[in-house]
Amino acid sequence: MALIAGSLPFLAVPAHADLRLCNMTGSRVGIAIGYRDPQGWVTEGWWNFEARECETIFAGALTARYYYVYAVDYDRGGEWGGRSYMCTREREFTIRGIKDCLVRGYDRNGFFEVDTGQQRSWTIQLTDPDRQGAPSP
Repeated sequence: MALIAGSLPFLAVPAHADLRLCNMTGSRVGIAIGYRDPQGWVTEGWWNFEARECETIFAGALTARYYYVYAVDYDRGGEWGGRSYMCTREREFTIRGIKDCLVRGYDRNGFFEVDTGQQRSWTIQLTDPDRQGAPSP
């Protein structure tokens, strides 16, 4: 799978409620989310999205300003990622801490940062990298 780096093919726009993610691609995708809570760093996954599907990831007012996303395209291969490295694993997970992922038996993947600007709600939209008007990798 190729890592899509640099200008990422996603849009983040204010939403009507909650932290939502919309898969605006023609593929099925898997999503992992990272964030800080009062006890420290947490990564969670996998949310599976069909093509052109939206889902609420966290209900209610957002408690963090920054969220981190790593996504995998199940149908065409490739991924959306970034430079913030966090722990993941192949099956459903909730992992505390982002250090020593491999030593602790987890995978290590680069997540991209989403700055919600301290809004109470936000929607993240994943788009195809080849979509007209989308940034190119």
